[in-house]
Amino acid sequence: MGHVRDLPKTKMGIDTKKNFEPKYIIPKEKIKVISGLKAKIKKDTVVYIATDEDREGEAIGWHLVEALELADRKDLKRIVFHEITKQAILDAVANPRTINKDLVDAQQARRILDRLVGYELSPLLWKKIKYGLSAGRVQSVAVRLVADREREIQAFKPEEYWSLIAEMTPEKTKEQFLAKLTKFKGENIKVTNEAQSKEILKALEGADYEVTSVEKKEVNRNPAAPFTTSTLQQEAARKLGFSVKKTMMVAQHLYEGVELDTGHEGLITYMRTDSVNISQIALKQAQEVIAAQFGKEYGLSEPRLYKGKKGAQEAHEAIRPSDLSRTPDSIKKYLEKDELRLYELIWKRTLACQMAQAILDQVGVDVTANDYTFRATGQTIRFSGFMQVYMEGQDDEDEEDEEGILPILTEGEHPKLKKLLPEQHFTKPPARYTEASLVKKLEAEGIGRPSTYAPTISTVLTRGYIEKEAKQLKPTDIGFLVNDFLVEHFPKVLDYQFTARMEEMLDEVEDGKGTWQSEIREFYEPFHKLVDDKMENIKKEDVITEKTDEICDLCGKPMMIKFGRYGKFLSCTNFPECKNAKPLDEATGKVDEAKEKEVADLQKKLGGKPCPKCGKPMEVKTGRFGQYLACTDYPKCKTSETILKTIGIKCPECGKGELVERHTKRGGKPFYGCNKYPTCKFAVWEKPNSSEHAAELKEAQGKKKKKGEEDEE
Repeated sequence: MGHVRDLPKTKMGIDTKKNFEPKYIIPKEKIKVISGLKAKIKKDTVVYIATDEDREGEAIGWHLVEALELADRKDLKRIVFHEITKQAILDAVANPRTINKDLVDAQQARRILDRLVGYELSPLLWKKIKYGLSAGRVQSVAVRLVADREREIQAFKPEEYWSLIAEMTPEKTKEQFLAKLTKFKGENIKVTNEAQSKEILKALEGADYEVTSVEKKEVNRNPAAPFTTSTLQQEAARKLGFSVKKTMMVAQHLYEGVELDTGHEGLITYMRTDSVNISQIALKQAQEVIAAQFGKEYGLSEPRLYKGKKGAQEAHEAIRPSDLSRTPDSIKKYLEKDELRLYELIWKRTLACQMAQAILDQVGVDVTANDYTFRATGQTIRFSGFMQVYMEGQDDEDEEDEEGILPILTEGEHPKLKKLLPEQHFTKPPARYTEASLVKKLEAEGIGRPSTYAPTISTVLTRGYIEKEAKQLKPTDIGFLVNDFLVEHFPKVLDYQFTARMEEMLDEVEDGKGTWQSEIREFYEPFHKLVDDKMENIKKEDVITEKTDEICDLCGKPMMIKFGRYGKFLSCTNFPECKNAKPLDEATGKVDEAKEKEVADLQKKLGGKPCPKCGKPMEVKTGRFGQYLACTDYPKCKTSETILKTIGIKCPECGKGELVERHTKRGGKPFYGCNKYPTCKFAVWEKPNSSEHAAELKEAQGKKKKKGEEDEE
């Protein structure tokens, strides 16, 4: 159902002079819903409000009560449940409560605060940068995180270092093991260049290697806590390749349930939570399932309890299966592929958190030669415990740190050196954020709530402030421009600590400890004055242009960087008299000579042909998705033609055309189709490497089920 009342779209809808009183309206699309409900509610009708038990759900329930004029009814009952099962619903009906106004106020405060920020900043961005842009209290901070990380990467200067790996075998066996150079004369050593590496190699020529230390220790490893919203989003991204949006969509399906042989059942508990608590009933059931599936030795005598983070909203349980006896295999036939994969992830994580520790034997061996010490590490699993079911994924897995199984080595023995391998390395810049690591960072900084992560990331991707590149997030030119503008002129709004403090304030309101109006007034009054000042005193050209030292090679006037529809480019200051423009390399910010040559070649080949509408010559332009032909009489004539680039592969369907890269009208997602379209309608999403591969992709694409799929881009 969603919200049946909301702030109006065409005006702020908040009376800033009357204690920030909101002016709610019933949207047109909800009028019929409200009318239908009113018609069904009689004087003797018992009304149950069964919306979700979080801020948003409580607010939806309150808005329903207000819109339906039910506030004075004594037979109004608010019920809540965390799973859609018969027993949970019966328990909820038996234990009704009233609307929690503190929860409602927390949601209203968030909505009002976000409306004030967005409604004030967005028009400023329209006027000073480009129409259609938006800003938001949380979304703009998310963009800043990604932009700041990209700047770190751009500023990073790699440093050279070398590793020396010794391939060895024990005295009595042929089992090979690897040891890495770590120390010289007992002190840590860092090899910074090839010359130093060669010196060490020379010093070790003909050296005798001796095992000087063997350390063995038992290590107990505990499982990760059950899923919260953010950890589910992170793990689904790492292990399943799901976007945050997709994870929440599939989880919603599982929560709402499916038709089983026993009837309609919700398969998981509510999926918007930051609680790590599990009910006593579920804890007991977990031990029963563990004993049946793996044996009693894998279970626990007492439940393992987890401590939630400070400020966690723990009205709900952690995300778990509503019935742990429903193994993934037992309900496989009722679920779509992605639903099954996510359910299995949740099922395994829940079981694992209540299983015995894993017991590992870790071994560290030092091998010394001529004062140089090499270190070999390994581990063996003595008892798998929870690892029998589940291991938590990692954001940045380093293959170099992987530990294998070492052969048996004893102090004093002299292993044989097979090879001493020097290898050059360079330090790496910090990794770009993925959706998973961005959610992790937002949560760590206290920015946003579990329910906001998915829509926040979806918004900044849709707005074009951030784009995905091999699952990594990077800011676009417009993302950088908007971020830099907001950081310069509105540092408080973009401050991580300020945003986190606002979240704390909302939490306090929810707990009945704070009054949100005073907090918002303290923020809004200076913020509003600042917006007015910037609206009057900032010039658009100062925002969207940058001075350069470049001189126009056509007219001799200075060149400047402009921000256009498709990003930054170099333009002559003598425009429109001189229309010289050059593409810029996204990474370096300098003229992209390769692209410049490509445009020049295309201009020679295709430029000058008459416009099909007005007859004026056409010229090659660069847009968001590459080069295209445009009429030189623009803006009087807006005729344009796409320049299709073949990828050198014959169409496997018609055999006559060639495959070209195209882009969808909405979102600009690339796909590859026949250049004989519409005669031949062959098209695939993934870039093929041959005609045969293209045919395979098409076949696989046709087999995909429609339900539950979404555009990952």
